[in-house]
Amino acid sequence: MTAPILALTPGDPNGIGPEITAQVLAEYAADDSQHGIAVADAAAMRRAVTALGLDVEVRTVDSWDVPKAGAGVIDVYDTGVLGDDLPEWGTVDARAGRAAVAAIEVATRAAMDQRVAGIVTGPINKEAIWAAGSEHLGHTEMLGALTGVSKQDTMFVVERSLKPGHHAHIFFATRHMSLRNALNSIDVDNQADSIRRAHRALQVYGIDRPRLATAAINPHGGENGHFGTEEIEILRPAVERVNAEGLEVAGPIPSDSVFHQALQGRYDGVLSQYHDQGHIAAKTFDFDGTISVTVGLPILRTSVDHGTAFDIAGQGIADAGTMRSAYRAALNYAPFADRIRAEYLPR
Repeated sequence: MTAPILALTPGDPNGIGPEITAQVLAEYAADDSQHGIAVADAAAMRRAVTALGLDVEVRTVDSWDVPKAGAGVIDVYDTGVLGDDLPEWGTVDARAGRAAVAAIEVATRAAMDQRVAGIVTGPINKEAIWAAGSEHLGHTEMLGALTGVSKQDTMFVVERSLKPGHHAHIFFATRHMSLRNALNSIDVDNQADSIRRAHRALQVYGIDRPRLATAAINPHGGENGHFGTEEIEILRPAVERVNAEGLEVAGPIPSDSVFHQALQGRYDGVLSQYHDQGHIAAKTFDFDGTISVTVGLPILRTSVDHGTAFDIAGQGIADAGTMRSAYRAALNYAPFADRIRAEYLPR
């Protein structure tokens, strides 16, 4: 795929999503090696362009195959939910939630139909989509329902690195639960399963012989049981099990070292044991360059990993760094779209 087409969903039209989407599309408008198309209400994208003071034309398209116009033009696949009656910037609004959901549905359908190589998603507001009638907890659950899969994993990709050309990948054994519940939920079987899924994801996304490490839970990796026994009773047996299966996995390694080692290039990926363990490591080192890839979907999906920032929406000051990184990542992974589909399409 020499010129991949990507569908960008800005998320909530009242947040910064349209602004950061417009910025990235404007930056790539002259690059004929790719074609990004926003999936949104055209009026919302025009409002964002005005807020930014961009000298670009917003062109409405009704096909994924439309020829790229080039510099000074950004394309929008108009969902037509809001029309010209836009809700106010920075407000939680059911109509805005409905517009965000519609864009996700259209873009996902295009990816499932192989009309686009993948989707890049901006931030939604959960309260707004719930007010619009959505029953999903968030983006990932919605995408799972739309693609027919029930199990997805988050893969963080850290764009910056301490080794040129290397990207660290972070996976999560547990995600959205309290720390106490997260630690109580980890056992040898699900730890080994998390390792297998992370290892396979690295292969699907282009690393043929991945080197994976698992992060320890306790300080100093438990100090041989003096600071906790999870490493001895759960994490080490899980690593030994998958190594016996032929996977190259190290650990558990103390978490104050393992993420730095991955950034140095020693490991391609790290399995974080709980949400903040991996989030803090990635975002402290490279907040704007850390993006999220949803693994387990039969489509390529990269995403920003920040919210709608209602407090600054419409002011033209939103930083597009994470959306830019998410877009670059999608372009990098686009050649693997067929492999992703073959691996994760429900059978």
